[in-house]
Amino acid sequence: MTTVGFIGSGMIGSTVARLSVAAGHDVVISNSRGPDTLKELVGELGPRARAATAEDAAEAGDIVLVAIPLKAYRSVPVRPLVDKTVIDANNYYVARDGQIAALDEGHLTSSELLQQHLRSSLVVKAFNNIYFRHLASLARSAGAADRSYLPIAGDDAQAKAAVTAFLDSIGYGAVDAGPLAEGWRQQPGEPVYGTPYGPFEDERGRPASAGTIRAALAAAGR
Repeated sequence: MTTVGFIGSGMIGSTVARLSVAAGHDVVISNSRGPDTLKELVGELGPRARAATAEDAAEAGDIVLVAIPLKAYRSVPVRPLVDKTVIDANNYYVARDGQIAALDEGHLTSSELLQQHLRSSLVVKAFNNIYFRHLASLARSAGAADRSYLPIAGDDAQAKAAVTAFLDSIGYGAVDAGPLAEGWRQQPGEPVYGTPYGPFEDERGRPASAGTIRAALAAAGR
């Protein structure tokens, strides 16, 4: 099975880690506060999980998920991620991240910003458009009539195929949203952000088909 590295262990990171362990993957988890602060989460996840520094998690992962505040993107280690597929779950929230001119002016998407930092990595945007409680509850096995789908965006076909396979293993289908430059379609405020899976007040959420996700992506507008 795949080893998944985690840079960030917040709501999305820890939820994906739980889904990964349930699917039989090994996980190596890091955060900005150090491995000792992750003992409780690792204990919950069991023997397939261990805590590490961000460098070690990046080194260990066959695929690495980045789920941190966007303002901290420069803290993502570069060297251990060379030639690796990196899943970018980040979102740009001005109130938290401050103003980033390139994003405000539409010159880059948030994932392109991370790709510029990780020039030799293969960045794929995923997991950023779904509430973590819905992510936890809507996973379904392949072939299930009520399987939900997540949009992914990226510039490398093989990296997107790897992310699609990973999503499939943890209970989700993938809808190809195009290159990283089109990643704005799944950013906060766009129709595919949150809405297809139901309101946050409904912690179970509702399934979102591939057609629902494609329609939401197509309805996006700047």
